Amino acid sequence: MRIIEVQDAKTKKDFLEVAKLIYKNDPVWVQPLDSDIEGIFDPLRNNFHSFGEATRWVLYDKNDKAIGRVSAFINQRKAYQYDQPTGGMGFFECIDDESAAFLLFDTCQKWLIERGMKAMDGPINFGENDTYWGLLIEGFIHPSFGMQYNQPYYQKFFETYGFKQSYQQYTNTMPIALPKRVEKIADWVITKPGYTFEYLTVNNFDKFTADFEEIYNDAWKDFENFVPITKEILLDSFEKMKPIMDEQLIWFAYVNGEPASFIVCLPDANQIIKHLNGKLNLWGKLKFVYYKWKGKMNRIRVVVMGTKQAYQNHGLESALFRKLQFYVLPQNHYTEAELSWVGDFNTKMQAIHAALGATRSKTHATFRFIFPE
Repeated sequence: MRIIEVQDAKTKKDFLEVAKLIYKNDPVWVQPLDSDIEGIFDPLRNNFHSFGEATRWVLYDKNDKAIGRVSAFINQRKAYQYDQPTGGMGFFECIDDESAAFLLFDTCQKWLIERGMKAMDGPINFGENDTYWGLLIEGFIHPSFGMQYNQPYYQKFFETYGFKQSYQQYTNTMPIALPKRVEKIADWVITKPGYTFEYLTVNNFDKFTADFEEIYNDAWKDFENFVPITKEILLDSFEKMKPIMDEQLIWFAYVNGEPASFIVCLPDANQIIKHLNGKLNLWGKLKFVYYKWKGKMNRIRVVVMGTKQAYQNHGLESALFRKLQFYVLPQNHYTEAELSWVGDFNTKMQAIHAALGATRSKTHATFRFIFPE
């Protein structure tokens, strides 16, 4: 076996194509769009390159056939927030061969050590944690847009190599209809004096990104190793959402004009992307429009929710879901929502999911490997 760093058109293509080999007999897997994966490694399209670095490799067998891939990266804003400088690895795909998997892990470890790191988290994304984050360990069912899917045997590779679970991420699923008790609470909250609700409009992007930044950084500030989100990262994320975004699936709550809470949902574009073979060329775009017109997207993914600490336990999350209902139910189009993901450390959000009537559908895990001295 030999491992080659991705540096030219052939290795870029092999990095994308090797996943087809791994999942060729898996009816559940959805091939991500090639342009989305390539964008992560493009400094012009991924703002994380301005405060970090990334590389990737392809693994070949003795017949020069691509049998695995992996990437490694360092986010300078987070690397030194831990007990030991910690980099990341991700986009791991490999045939069911331990020696091949370990060679990929070893390559990441060596690259990170050379840059002063003493541990690596994985599998994670060189970007925000709302996409391609964590190893799927339970619930090998349809992956919604941006969510990580992988072979079940990957878990054994990680654990045998020496990775330890840092935390688990739970994905819950619920029908669009809310429990009647929650509807009553939400209706009461919506009518409270001083409480207003707005959905995102593209024409007013700057306002909503500023509101998101204010709410997000307040809501998560007390979590361990939290790094505030910036407007630049938000604008970059929203730009990536635009092709599939439905404005009225993204809502904000205000209390006396102050940004207080938000919910960001996306249509599950993977229900259509499954038919595109990773290509969003002209033919792919025409197919996307056709399947969208045919109503092939009946699920939404709740990407992230957040409420300022001063307004938690005020019922704003239920009210935002109610606003979604008012928009979604008359269309008789979306029937299910996937809430992904909430960490095992976020007990408040877990309680909200339970109150909304959601049930566990998937579990991902984020692992850490501390390098031997």
